[in-house]
Amino acid sequence: MDGIRIRQISTEDAEYQDLLHFRNNILRVPLGQNLFDEDLSGDKEDYMLIAVEGNTIVGCVMLHPLAKGTLKLRQMAVAEHLQGKGVGRELVTHAERLAVQNGYRRMTLHARRTAEGFYEGLGYNQTGEPFEEVGIPHIAMEKDL
Repeated sequence: MDGIRIRQISTEDAEYQDLLHFRNNILRVPLGQNLFDEDLSGDKEDYMLIAVEGNTIVGCVMLHPLAKGTLKLRQMAVAEHLQGKGVGRELVTHAERLAVQNGYRRMTLHARRTAEGFYEGLGYNQTGEPFEEVGIPHIAMEKDL
């Protein structure tokens, strides 16, 4: 993680447009989809964390408030060349710390089945049966913070 910083941004920050392009390129383009076809108005309610190397976004996670005390971790992405190098783990650690600091006690998420083991390693537990979302298999998971 040398040279990579994690920080919080909002939809008002200049980096937000870069974040949208990063999310689109990592999470939607490989599925033949376009993030810009989706309703992004809810982003303004989210806590957003980015991992930055130099001036380039190399990772992100969004935290969406749900019921009292619960956040949904969503749009987690790490640049392919940095996957498996601790960036994702650091983003989730920062996300959990931010959640607790803001009074949240539970984190939920919809993990792509390919990332299920990653989240299990961070203490998340499966909460239901597999389902399809954005055209690929997912599993609901949660963790008490």
